[in-house]
Amino acid sequence: MTNPRQGGLEAFLDANCDVAVVEVARARGSVPREAGAFMLVSSSSAYGTIGGGQLEYMAIDKARQMLAGTLAGDVWLDVPLGPEIGQCCGGRVEVAIRLVTGAMKEELIRAAEAEAAAMPHVHVFGGGHVGQALANALSLLPVHVTVVETRKDAQEGMPAGVKTTLTPVPEEVVRKAEPGAAFIVLTHDHALDFMIVAEALKRKDAAYVGMIGSKTKKATFRNWFLKSAGGSEQEFSHLVSPIGGDAVADKRPAVIAALTAAELMTALAGPKRVATSAEKDR
Repeated sequence: MTNPRQGGLEAFLDANCDVAVVEVARARGSVPREAGAFMLVSSSSAYGTIGGGQLEYMAIDKARQMLAGTLAGDVWLDVPLGPEIGQCCGGRVEVAIRLVTGAMKEELIRAAEAEAAAMPHVHVFGGGHVGQALANALSLLPVHVTVVETRKDAQEGMPAGVKTTLTPVPEEVVRKAEPGAAFIVLTHDHALDFMIVAEALKRKDAAYVGMIGSKTKKATFRNWFLKSAGGSEQEFSHLVSPIGGDAVADKRPAVIAALTAAELMTALAGPKRVATSAEKDR
């Protein structure tokens, strides 16, 4: 499946003349994807996902029958996700399948552009081993990623889609960052880390402020932040350090990056809302 970014969607539509859209119209109970999730299907490839498994295979098969002309009109599937189809989610999904018209193509592109514009911004300060690994991990997620560095050579080799900013004053990037941005700080210099984190903690709208390091580094930062940087205990309480938590002892860059990416996405999602019994039964 193609990476779900706006450029990928537009490229898929441009590369395929005949395309069907498969959309989750209604979802009840435990299901792999929510209502509104969709994928595009051509005769030989697909973009996006409605959750995988037998449900998706069934929908792709119906979409390709429609593209081949063996099915006429729109198709509506009402599928219980039980042992009958080899899925044990337990919920029920209604899927709508339609051919993509010219007008629908433009609508899909506009929706993808709007979705991309609404994606959170994540600023990674430091392009060392962990910064590179984190950039790779985040490049696959629905976020805008910028790696900020004071060293030009540390910006080399960043994955496609990740922006880079070279500046001698990285804390200025924090001040100018987008509302609700997230900040992950892991430069080559602890003093520089401290200045960037202090600036990020002063923002009231930061979705996440994380700093690489140990409990000792965090304690040292707290002492400096409260006594020399004019910070408060309330502001300090928003700092996540060490990033990725300390439950896993493995300090390899790729492991730290994976744990931090999961931690970040949890923070960006906000508090989990528990559905009521009535909502679960819909």
